[in-house]
Amino acid sequence: MDGGLRYPFLDLGRVNERYAAQLKEACARVIDGGRYIGGDEVERFESELAAYCGVRHAVGVSNGLDALRLILRGYIEMGVMSPGDEVIYPANTYIATVLAITHNGLVPVPVEPDRVTMNLDSRLIERSVTSRTKAVVTVHLYGRPCYDAAMRDIAARHGLKIIEDNAQAIGASVDGRVTGSLGDAAAFSFYPTKNLGALGDGGVVTTDDDELASVVAALRNYGMTARDMNRYAGFNCRLDTIQAAMLSVKLSRLGEEIDRRRELAAIYDTMRNDMVTPADASCHGHVYHQYVVTVEDRRQRFIDYMAAHGVGTMVHYPVPPHRQPCYRGVIDAECPVAEYLADHVVSLPISPWCTSTDDARDIVDIINRYK
Repeated sequence: MDGGLRYPFLDLGRVNERYAAQLKEACARVIDGGRYIGGDEVERFESELAAYCGVRHAVGVSNGLDALRLILRGYIEMGVMSPGDEVIYPANTYIATVLAITHNGLVPVPVEPDRVTMNLDSRLIERSVTSRTKAVVTVHLYGRPCYDAAMRDIAARHGLKIIEDNAQAIGASVDGRVTGSLGDAAAFSFYPTKNLGALGDGGVVTTDDDELASVVAALRNYGMTARDMNRYAGFNCRLDTIQAAMLSVKLSRLGEEIDRRRELAAIYDTMRNDMVTPADASCHGHVYHQYVVTVEDRRQRFIDYMAAHGVGTMVHYPVPPHRQPCYRGVIDAECPVAEYLADHVVSLPISPWCTSTDDARDIVDIINRYK
């Protein structure tokens, strides 16, 4: 993936090598079983993930974007919100968060991130609440949970739903509660690069809301509530059986994945270079889908320097959603903090099966020599 660099950013072949025998067995089991849509494998994974998160329902869907879209569409079908209502989201996020809002005819309202955590600044939420606001989508960006008492209290006072975009933070926690169980509903992505990654696309909706779970389960399958009975104008957004089987294999070892990422992050936290600011180390529930630093000046120069020393890097994300061409004239906002981050962040290698602790120490030394 990084053209032979000594310290690649990510190599999915190496990531999945440790599961190879179990993944092949899971694939063979599905092939031999003859059930390729739905069935026991999907139900097993849904049950395992619901138990892991401590919620009543996990509904397997096709990907993380569809998980978010189906949550919002479910609330529309339930009469909780209507097209034209407003949904608050963090200005610093991947565009999928906003696509889910606009695809449902809802109005996206960006709120600035905290410059240190890079996540939604809950202190700023209330000033953006209007009579049309129906939900806050909180994004646990880079694996850092974004949920606190202030957010919860604002939602309670204004009757807002809290929807977790948990695409990057499976296993993260706040006060002992894992992401996916904090708000009213949560969307997961199992894109292959995630901490829990499929070998293709996949996603899940988690919730304790029995009605929402039922509506989302119908919507993912053409809106069908009984055979040949379509209560909703739904979609084809199901989780593939073979992906569910492989995700069950990897879920059983997720704790090891998280522990190794935290070990690498602790090494990165020791870097000392005034031009490169490490991620804030105060969050104990972080699962480090990405380890993101801020480069104060001439980011491309730093990226080139790292590549010249054999280190792969990436930028997550160089263009915030409100500056994307597709939202020109749709989102009219000035978000200087999000725009600062878009211009200055760089992600370091953090996959534990591609980066060893010795590699991380070498990378810290390389960064500390940067001038």
